[in-house]
Amino acid sequence: MPKPRLTREDWTRAALDAMARGGPSAVAVEPLAKILGATRGSFYWHFTDREALLVAALELWERVATEDMIAAMSKIRNPLDRLRTLLHEALRDRRPSDAYLEPSIVAHAHDPVVAPVLRRVTDRRIGYLAECYRELGMAPDAARRQGVVAYAAYLGWVELRAAAPDVVPEVTRDPAAMDHLLGQLTPKLGNDHLA
Repeated sequence: MPKPRLTREDWTRAALDAMARGGPSAVAVEPLAKILGATRGSFYWHFTDREALLVAALELWERVATEDMIAAMSKIRNPLDRLRTLLHEALRDRRPSDAYLEPSIVAHAHDPVVAPVLRRVTDRRIGYLAECYRELGMAPDAARRQGVVAYAAYLGWVELRAAAPDVVPEVTRDPAAMDHLLGQLTPKLGNDHLA
């Protein structure tokens, strides 16, 4: 029985897995072809070069982990429920390759291929968080600051979980821990947050 032809997305997902394991430098045609049981010709059928594959992988990550997530969250009308659901989803358990992907991408923030995509993702995520906080009643400047704090907490959590998974309590499995975290990231909206 002939083997099914690999798609562009097969290569792109394999590149994301490689990036999770070893950063952008792990995205190399020969090792990926071996993992996929394919030839270099299959690769060149879909991509002009390694950089094109790396860009496609980063753009897939951007779409799935940011744009698709925001689209799903935007269906939740209550802004506090939306923020809680977003944080819960962002902090949930992931398969090992997913858990290491974001730290790997962030660690290579100065890579010329990674930098523009990471910048777009960061701006979009912080902007969306700020929008959620504005809908909770915060003034625009305060909402932006709180969005940055929430995103920094998320990045810290992802890094900590990747670096010491056996040390970090799993917030998503402990309702009291999740409530505590959400309490830190959704401050009481008194007058000091409205100006």
